[in-house]
Amino acid sequence: MPEKKSVIKKEKVASPIKRSTDKEVDLFLGKLSQIPRGTQAKGRLIFALDATASRQMTWDHACHIQAMMFEEAGNVGGLEIQLIFYRGFRECKASSWVEDTDRLSRLMTSVSCLAGNTQIEKVFKRAISETNENKVNAVVFVGDAMEEDIDTLGHLAGQLGLHGVPCFMFHEGSDQIATTAFKQFARLSGGAYCSFDEGAAQQLKDLLTAVAVFAAGGRKALADYSQKNKGKVAKLLSQIPQ
Repeated sequence: MPEKKSVIKKEKVASPIKRSTDKEVDLFLGKLSQIPRGTQAKGRLIFALDATASRQMTWDHACHIQAMMFEEAGNVGGLEIQLIFYRGFRECKASSWVEDTDRLSRLMTSVSCLAGNTQIEKVFKRAISETNENKVNAVVFVGDAMEEDIDTLGHLAGQLGLHGVPCFMFHEGSDQIATTAFKQFARLSGGAYCSFDEGAAQQLKDLLTAVAVFAAGGRKALADYSQKNKGKVAKLLSQIPQ
């Protein structure tokens, strides 16, 4: 009999969920979807979040860090961002492409965590579909777990690499399954991997800003930014293929 592909799973514990924000989230996404896309060529960055229950304990802190990234991305200029998040039972939502990072930050902070499995496959497929329509310069993913078939996701990450869409995988926590998988997805797509915890707020902000700089201006812009911001930013740059 042929061997079955291994599906790696991590048990999640549900936390009390506030469902009152769900309508607000849906209304906001609807409004964003009606905003016309600009005609000028700009850098385009997909920002994807795992909003499943395992992140509940650190969600508020993570949202604060990610909101800082949006603020810095707005300062970079010349950048459109699409926000994607997944949670619960097959719930995966995306905004339209927008430059108003304040609005994206408000949307992100209105999202509550909900128990469910990871849906990274949907994120990667969405990124491929988007770049087939209009070039996507980079994908940022922030999560703590990987519960899907690693070979399927690796294949999709490789396709993103062929399209020139690097994935920057930011790993919250220390789950070894996620560490192994995220590093492979970053390598296959031509991106980079970085882990973070509660004490790494400033470092994560700097790294996410560096990705925004890369999406807006390419590797040269990132190299210039790295000259002013040493440490992990230089390490991030070293992982991106020439």
